[in-house]
Amino acid sequence: MDFCNIFDAHAHYDDKWFDDDRFELLDGMQSRGVCGIVNNAVDLRTAKICIDYAEKYDFMYAAVGFHPENLTDLPDDYLESLARLAGHKKVVAIGETGLDYHWDIPKDLQKRVFEEQIRLALDLKKPLVVHDREAHGDTMDLLKRYKPKALIHCFSGSVEMMRECVKLGMYISLGGAVTFKNARRAVEIAEEVPIDRLLLETDAPYMAPVPFRGKRCDSSMIVCTAEKTAALRKMKTQELLDITRQNAEAFYNFQPAAQSIHSANT
Repeated sequence: MDFCNIFDAHAHYDDKWFDDDRFELLDGMQSRGVCGIVNNAVDLRTAKICIDYAEKYDFMYAAVGFHPENLTDLPDDYLESLARLAGHKKVVAIGETGLDYHWDIPKDLQKRVFEEQIRLALDLKKPLVVHDREAHGDTMDLLKRYKPKALIHCFSGSVEMMRECVKLGMYISLGGAVTFKNARRAVEIAEEVPIDRLLLETDAPYMAPVPFRGKRCDSSMIVCTAEKTAALRKMKTQELLDITRQNAEAFYNFQPAAQSIHSANT
């Protein structure tokens, strides 16, 4: 069954997992129903690469920011550099930024840099793409304080946290975890998040959904996540893909230049 309007709200095609066939893979994305991909940077080097890819492909866009795992040797002028890069016409958000308490990275540094990027996004009137791993309390404290237009990617919080985010006007992005065995929390979110606040993503090359779990992920695999989510919500898969594309356009505040070329078969 062919689907269209597959929008990948969060990916990393600059990752080394794609080095052998990156452009061959991306050249075929539209023929597989993919209409849009937002490639997220983790530092200045990858921000420039993300912009390069966005210039090469009409259906690709970039987000520029510092991931909490990439704060070693953080340049003193990193905010100025991000602001310059964010002026590019294909840069649609600040990110990926946030907090990650899974790894032994100084929390004070993480919180400072996250807060600075939240303020940058507000100053530039750009959406914010948030990474939150085992840091729900501190993440929410900062988001409540500043109330940015934010997307919590690969959402891993509780239903209660999701409701708080939605009340603040934020969006929730779900990936392959929805399809994992015993993924109770992700399933609860997929069932209960308001449909107008839901986006789908891969986090490619990571988090491949069942039946591809453990393999390299790419944007076409969103179909598996969409099928599971649609079944949970008792709706058609193509309907969900259509809505999540519209939500992505609303969140990132743009109209994709590329259209899916497959006809929907629902």
